Amino acid sequence: MSNKFNHVFLEYIWLDGNTPQKLRSKTKVVDNTETLELEGQAKQGYPESYPLWSFDGSSTKQSGEEEYGFKGTDCILKPVYVVDDPFRGGLHKLVFCEVFNPDGKTPHKTNTRNKLREILRDLKFKEYDANNKEVPWFGWEQEYVITHTPDKSKSHFKYDGGIPLGFGLGPDGKPREQADYYCGVGGTNVIGREIVEEHLNKCADIGLDIGGINAEVLIGQWEYQIGPVTALNGSDQLWVSRYILERIAEKYGFGISYHPKPVNGDWNGSGCHVNFSTKEMREKDGIKKILEACDKLKERHKEHIEVYGWENEKRLTGKHETSSMESFSFGNSDRGSSIRIPVHTYMNEKGYFEDRRPAANCDPYLVSHVMIETVFDKVGIITE
Repeated sequence: MSNKFNHVFLEYIWLDGNTPQKLRSKTKVVDNTETLELEGQAKQGYPESYPLWSFDGSSTKQSGEEEYGFKGTDCILKPVYVVDDPFRGGLHKLVFCEVFNPDGKTPHKTNTRNKLREILRDLKFKEYDANNKEVPWFGWEQEYVITHTPDKSKSHFKYDGGIPLGFGLGPDGKPREQADYYCGVGGTNVIGREIVEEHLNKCADIGLDIGGINAEVLIGQWEYQIGPVTALNGSDQLWVSRYILERIAEKYGFGISYHPKPVNGDWNGSGCHVNFSTKEMREKDGIKKILEACDKLKERHKEHIEVYGWENEKRLTGKHETSSMESFSFGNSDRGSSIRIPVHTYMNEKGYFEDRRPAANCDPYLVSHVMIETVFDKVGIITE
């Protein structure tokens, strides 16, 4: 998209105060000389050179916090991650932001990114370099369901976010049982591929570390992967990739549901499995460190579950490729365990493990924080 006056459109994106948090955005129009980034130095750098902005927190469940003496409705947007805008093209940017109180210094209580940033600072981990061998690596497997937008006048279904594509509107409008849809091919087995392919291309075009896509077990359900990435940068990427996905679905007139159990009954839920490794896990005899981490994760199972997603209890039942929410387990290639240790990790005696507990609607900042906190024995020692 171009304009003859060389204006640049900055799409400011942030997380609101809902549970789970939802994405919000609005456009700031600037002259192309107003920021350092717009001269093309680095595709993902210099977020601090972008201007602060504000928004009406009373409309996003983020009004001023009395504990800090702020009773107004304004909140401050502080840019923290910038990429090219794959929708508008040209010099236009997506500007992902943290939310601060009106003083611009204290993070808003909904700002979960700040908490992750603090523990990384305490551990002196470098960010924005997924190839840095000294830091933990994350790999996100984001499942989601493409849905019809809700229309109560036509549907008796009560699914979160609308009816999954592939489900009809009538009383008998259900597809055949799940068996043919996972990694399926053909119009009777998959639906929504045009949205998925466009999402893949747009993420790749702006340099996100998207690793692949596949159709999932439930009709209308898909997955994409982000990683390997570092904690803060990878969480930023996952949120931006979700934003891009929702914008594409919006264009086609559909919705995206991250609900952990989008359809009740004998249907798979939606997770956001996280693959994790430290430097020591990736080196010789790393399997010992992985098993040590599993012991630590078992001790803090409850604390992890608390931040692994809203209504995740509807998904973690011990059925449909999940573990029970009430207990912790780990196993060799076992998709019914809390932690799956891939077969090649056992064979090579080093590598990574997969935590299968996080729900599709989890906040990656909180998941990353509690994972690092547990594995590195940093519970409750972060300094302000």
